[in-house]
Amino acid sequence: MSAARSATLFGRKLATAGAVILLAATMAGCASKSSMTTGSVNRSFGKSFDRMSTGELESAADKLGRDYAKSPNDKATAMAYSNVLQMNGRADQSLAVMRKLAIAYPKDREVLAAYGKSLAAIGQFEQALDAIRRAQTPEYPDWKLLSAEAAILDQLGQSANARQLYRKALDLKPDEPTILSNLGMSYLLEGDLKTAEMHMRTAAQRPGADSRVRQNLALVVGLQGRFDEAEQIARQELSPDQAQANVAYLRSMLAQQNAWNELKDEKEKKNTN
Repeated sequence: MSAARSATLFGRKLATAGAVILLAATMAGCASKSSMTTGSVNRSFGKSFDRMSTGELESAADKLGRDYAKSPNDKATAMAYSNVLQMNGRADQSLAVMRKLAIAYPKDREVLAAYGKSLAAIGQFEQALDAIRRAQTPEYPDWKLLSAEAAILDQLGQSANARQLYRKALDLKPDEPTILSNLGMSYLLEGDLKTAEMHMRTAAQRPGADSRVRQNLALVVGLQGRFDEAEQIARQELSPDQAQANVAYLRSMLAQQNAWNELKDEKEKKNTN
């Protein structure tokens, strides 16, 4: 198996598994962070969800769950609750929240976009595409929706179509870090780590780049075996323990991949003898 093919399979394995150091930016920017919706709820916790520890995320989920039970059709609360559930690994519950909200707001672009994100998180990519495309308005295209649609196409293996959409999104929002990071992820999934790093490093240097963008840069650097550099990048956003845990996880996944390749090579040798 070639190194590029191995990296492709490994990148897809990480993406499918939903590793903490990978998926945060894949659908970043899918929903607006206006003060009228999830942003205002998020700020009430004192920090953004992507910078919370596991314990803080669990506490946020408990609080938002109580608020959601009181007002399940409150858009801001429901979207924030769905978001934090997803970050806690409770993707099915997150989808249930967004499905109910999409019924209440069938024409709301922001809700449909978040619904598509929840569908994609559990692998329902065709349904996710439908939700994202229904949210899009051709005469007034939204760059966030273009980037989200492209990310889903990447998961479906349609990288050429995905990159066309990323370019369109960049035409609408030049130098947007989440688009550049998603574009980098497209190349990561294909096994082109050098090009992936180029786009992700550019994304991380742009104004407005958040923790999720930099964690994806840490991932692609680590995938190339530069673990110290990856940990240094991760430490900018995470606690030392979290950064070390992420790199340790990445090391173990790479070790498993190498062991799998060695076993496969041995089997191929036996078959040819």
